[in-house]
Amino acid sequence: MTNDKELSDLSLSRKECPKCGATWINGVHRWATGAVGNQEDLAGLVCNKLGDNTCVNPMKGNETGDTWDKRMEDLENMGEEKEGRWWDK
Repeated sequence: MTNDKELSDLSLSRKECPKCGATWINGVHRWATGAVGNQEDLAGLVCNKLGDNTCVNPMKGNETGDTWDKRMEDLENMGEEKEGRWWDK
């Protein structure tokens, strides 16, 4: 007896970084919290500073995403717009 029923080609792939716990589900990065993430931001915020040879982020080393320095600069600019440095008040 032959089975003429069409089968789905659905597949699931999952990678997890042993260093930070971030995952890639079918190639889509997710933060350790499960929220959809950005590989470039993950590289700038985590991988480039704390990653090691076990890091699985394909964007490790990429500097186009968000970084802690960029975030601090944004906060400083926001503080200047609000009449002075926010952390001195």
